[in-house]
Amino acid sequence: MKKKKKNPYPRSFAKRLTWYIMLTLLVIMGFTSYLIYKLSTAFVLAEAEAFCMELLIGRNEVVQRTLSEVSVASINMVPDIENSLEQPEKLSGIMERMVKLNPRIHSCGTSFVDSYYPQQGRWFCPYAVRDSSGQVKTFSVGDAKHDYLTDEWFLEAKDAKENQWSKPFFNGTDSTTLLTSYMVPIHDKKGSTVAVLGADLSLESLNSKLQKSIRINITGTDSREEKEEHDLPGQDDWKDSSSENDDNYFDIYFFIIDSVGNYIAHPDKGRVMNRNYFTDAQETPDTIDDHVGHKMVAGEQGYIYNDKSENSFFFNIKSSYIFYTNIDNTNWSIGLVVPALFVKIIGYILGGILMALIVIALLVIFFVGRSAIRRAVKPVKLLATSANEVAKGNFDTPLPKVKSRDEIHLLRDSFDEMQHSLTQYVEELKTTTAQKSAIESELKIAHDIQMSMLPKTFPPFPERNDVDVYGTLTPAKGVGGDLFDFYIRDERLFFCIGDVSGKGIPAALLMAVTRSLFRNVSSYATQPDAIAYALNNALADSNETNMFVTLFIGVFDLQTGMLNYCNAGHNAPLLVGRDMGVLPCDPNLPLGVLADFKFQQQEASIDSQTTIFLYTDGLNEAEDTNHAQFGDMRIQQVAKRLLTERQHDPLNIIYEMNEAVHRFVGGAEQSDDLTMLAIQYR
Repeated sequence: MKKKKKNPYPRSFAKRLTWYIMLTLLVIMGFTSYLIYKLSTAFVLAEAEAFCMELLIGRNEVVQRTLSEVSVASINMVPDIENSLEQPEKLSGIMERMVKLNPRIHSCGTSFVDSYYPQQGRWFCPYAVRDSSGQVKTFSVGDAKHDYLTDEWFLEAKDAKENQWSKPFFNGTDSTTLLTSYMVPIHDKKGSTVAVLGADLSLESLNSKLQKSIRINITGTDSREEKEEHDLPGQDDWKDSSSENDDNYFDIYFFIIDSVGNYIAHPDKGRVMNRNYFTDAQETPDTIDDHVGHKMVAGEQGYIYNDKSENSFFFNIKSSYIFYTNIDNTNWSIGLVVPALFVKIIGYILGGILMALIVIALLVIFFVGRSAIRRAVKPVKLLATSANEVAKGNFDTPLPKVKSRDEIHLLRDSFDEMQHSLTQYVEELKTTTAQKSAIESELKIAHDIQMSMLPKTFPPFPERNDVDVYGTLTPAKGVGGDLFDFYIRDERLFFCIGDVSGKGIPAALLMAVTRSLFRNVSSYATQPDAIAYALNNALADSNETNMFVTLFIGVFDLQTGMLNYCNAGHNAPLLVGRDMGVLPCDPNLPLGVLADFKFQQQEASIDSQTTIFLYTDGLNEAEDTNHAQFGDMRIQQVAKRLLTERQHDPLNIIYEMNEAVHRFVGGAEQSDDLTMLAIQYR
């Protein structure tokens, strides 16, 4: 009886996954619920605190913008005043214009030092004020009864190095309007302080912009701004609001104090300049309000939670948050008082809802998850069995049917596509492998044929002692488009080196044609320009591919040392002998570009022991991994070193050039065919 094969995977993935998930959920359910509750309430609390701080900063910006409008207007008016010091009759008009153009300015005046204008007496202060009807009136203030010269604000502003806001004061004209003034020293042409410009801002107007008593309905049914700027609560309104017996509402309010705690702004108008923050704070046993006051007058920003507000003057019933920040360019600080319930209630509600939902969700997962996981992973097991058969090479193995339109069905379709793709790929791979093998064989044959067309026996003329020649060609691909050739006829060395445009098989074919034409034409023509002319016309005829060849053609008389040559767009050769230099070459077009082009022939006398070094652009344009080129300068440096060492024979110069360029390019792939030819006249 055949023994049943033992299952190597006896444990069920579905069962293990179910137990892992359920046990993990049961263990962390309580902790997660509590953590989410704490995090959610903390997050909402932080958001609420941030909202209150942004609300405070927003009102702070309103106050600063109001102060800035007054200060900027004052600073902009200083040049007009200083330019009119010699015309005091214009100053009243400047004050009037300043009040008219700036609705934030209640009044302004320029108070001059003692007897600055003798004809005006000791006191001279042109002054403009906006009355209750909106009309601007101008007059001069200052006399023995109202001696501003001895007032503290004038003396401090006159000696101050910077502009500054004054302490709050009552308007000298009606003694009822509470003002603060932005004071700017006025200087004469010598730089001496001669007057103080004061632009007055109504603190009642500032308080009106600041105080919008916001009442929030904690039931969410009503949230509104109870008072507009023109309808603000008075002292009686404030007291009534703080003592309402409506538990669904609570108030939020702002206040401003100066550096000693005097109220600059408060919804209870009776406190402004009549009460002091620290005096109010000392009347309660709570020390938190004292602590807040010290931080405010110190110019700090932050907030404090006061959970003992039943003993604080901020709120009589509810605990509260006190947010505070300084007002730039002043010694004032602004505060925001918010009941703690407003900040925390949303967090409490949201946290409780989240915790309840999490508990319910975890219970549902616990009861439903196990059966759902088992049903979900069953097709995966069947697919694993089929995939195992496919891995063995059975590409026609049937796949299980999956009814669900989900990722499992997508996985099944992917396996099905993989089966067909593998079958097709194997067939294509067989065909491609056969084709590639045939192409590689043909390329090998083409390479061998190409190399067989080039001189490959060195030294080529062992029986002669008057000339030595050595050359190499390294194609960038299996076959290349570079060529060189040489032979001796009638005691003349005919040679050439060239580079066909492009690479690969097309360039190799044109290279073979060019080399054959060179041999044929040079067998009867002895002048390089004539050889170039004949080659050019032959290559230009029916040149539909627009390919061309750069070619250097030389005819070297071995008896006289005279070199006749023609350069068709190729690199100029180097002469390495007594000295080192570049052989002068006239510009000519490459071969195959323009039929019947007249090529210029040149000649040069070659000294004994001089090596003519020819190369293609695969040498000077060889690139390293950073795409830097080898360059003509490095070629000349290698040649110069060999000349100094007297090692410039053809074999050695080509060997050293090869070594130098390979060191330079490093691991970079060869980008072009590399061909070099060296001829030494002895």
